[in-house]
Amino acid sequence: MNQVRFRSIEACVFDAYGTLLDFNSATRHARDALGEKTDALSEIWRQKQLQYTWLRALMRTHAPFWQVTGEALDYALDALAIGDGELRARLMQLYLSLDAFPEVPEMLRALKAAGIKTAILTNGSPEMIEAGCRNAGIDGLLDAILSVEEVGVYKPDPRVYQLAVERLRVPKERIAFQSSNSWDAVGAAMFGFRVAWCNRYGQARERLPAEPDVEITSLAELPAIVGAERAESSL
Repeated sequence: MNQVRFRSIEACVFDAYGTLLDFNSATRHARDALGEKTDALSEIWRQKQLQYTWLRALMRTHAPFWQVTGEALDYALDALAIGDGELRARLMQLYLSLDAFPEVPEMLRALKAAGIKTAILTNGSPEMIEAGCRNAGIDGLLDAILSVEEVGVYKPDPRVYQLAVERLRVPKERIAFQSSNSWDAVGAAMFGFRVAWCNRYGQARERLPAEPDVEITSLAELPAIVGAERAESSL
């Protein structure tokens, strides 16, 4: 257990994809059709999905994340010479029902029991993330679902992080932000959140002008960091 502790935290805000929801589960549930290309497709799809958000932000050509996700999938399918329209439709539908990581429901319940607000702050389009949380069974454990569509630009633009401050009515220094994406963790730290980087995938530390307060490998570690461990142990 990491010994870092955040003080006076009133809200815990989470990235969605890769942090609460396992984006690899979309291709995993289609392994019967993808076979040996399953892991490669998931990796390329995710890489292009993120790259397209950054490029669109730089080019000022914002499009909803659902469109970006489809365009990234088209690139990945083409890169692996997979020309199957029905499989494409299946994969996009699977992206609406991603699996939650195993520790997520219990972790959210512990935070709620401790009186800490919980929210998602995501690149995802509202329809995407609402469907994802509903299918993962965690929608009832969240006080708010915040999408970049409210500001029309993708993370790590500071306007996205400001959404959490405004909607939750909590000062940024009393918000703990969690992401599995190292660049997102850095962006949130630069903005002024307390940040726990959930390094699920063993990524190297970024060389950027900010860094997260703590690195963890599972969100099961979070309740103790924000002072919710007593509530967690009583569940």
